[in-house]
Amino acid sequence: MKIQLKKIKPKNYKKQLGQIPGSVIYTGKKDSQKLFIEAFDYNKDFCNEIELQSIEEAFTFGLENAITWINVNGLNHVKEIEALGNNYNLHPLVLEDVVNISQRPKIDEYDDYIFVVLKMLYYDINSIIVSEQVSFVLGKDYLLTFQESEGDVFDSVRDRIRHGKGRVRNKQSDYLLYVLIDAIVDHYFHVLEVLGDKIENFETNLFNGNIGDNANKDIQNLKREVLRLRRAIFPLREVINRIEKNDNTLIQNKTITYYRDVYDHLIQVSENIEIYREMTWSLMDMYMTSISNKMNEVMKVLTIMASIFIPLTFIAGIYGMNFEYIPELKFRYGYFVIWGIMIFIFLAMLYYFKRKKWL
Repeated sequence: MKIQLKKIKPKNYKKQLGQIPGSVIYTGKKDSQKLFIEAFDYNKDFCNEIELQSIEEAFTFGLENAITWINVNGLNHVKEIEALGNNYNLHPLVLEDVVNISQRPKIDEYDDYIFVVLKMLYYDINSIIVSEQVSFVLGKDYLLTFQESEGDVFDSVRDRIRHGKGRVRNKQSDYLLYVLIDAIVDHYFHVLEVLGDKIENFETNLFNGNIGDNANKDIQNLKREVLRLRRAIFPLREVINRIEKNDNTLIQNKTITYYRDVYDHLIQVSENIEIYREMTWSLMDMYMTSISNKMNEVMKVLTIMASIFIPLTFIAGIYGMNFEYIPELKFRYGYFVIWGIMIFIFLAMLYYFKRKKWL
């Protein structure tokens, strides 16, 4: 009897099993995103910036002796992306990876271009980390970038190109790839700063006992944020390391030094992530310890109350027995004496517990 096992795939993964390799299928959730294409054409003497109205305009955009940067926003427009890829002779697997947003940061080298994938991270208005895939195609005198939606961390790079700041207008396309990757990596520090503040504030509130009933859930959310950062950033070190060590003519030797600087930043980011990872794991231990301490305080109070009332209950039990010949019953002040003894025992035990610092 042959048993067929049902294959399970993530619900948010749209690509069907058995598809032909190179099938360009958008796997994200932003199906209504409008297509936005911006283009820069520049060298050390001039800069031309334009918003392209159609993908066909990108086929003829760019001048000789200039660097062309075409930025495409809207991965759901697969036909336009395929057309652009065909114009630049991109491999079908490259186009497939561009629109498949579940890609791991990586680098693929081809004969006349280099394909790089990485993750751009930022916090949304609800203080939730958003991971957006950004793909780069580096050619001899051009750079193509593909983003899922508008809004990125490249505004400083655009400003440097427009106004001729820095070295970007005097360098080749490999340097443009560097400054864009560097902008993304620099923004990692901002994300880590926000995450670090969240962890430290939660740790302070937890230590002071100012936490709500959903503390366990909040800790799990912090763990997931750290893991998401780790999955997005750690593979990027391998990407930059391969760029440093490759002998592709598209990456000039004088630009390798800049990529080494990015690698150093990634090492620093990775170390901070490991620190925050340890801190989030210790938060759960601290939370469980605080719960245990609260339980111990409750049990201590109950134990002290029980210890105080044990002798009082013993005395009350003796004089509550129904015997006729109890000597103290004939004593005129017996009732008041028993009350005095019970109050004395109560106060003495309170004093004893106080001296032992149990109260």
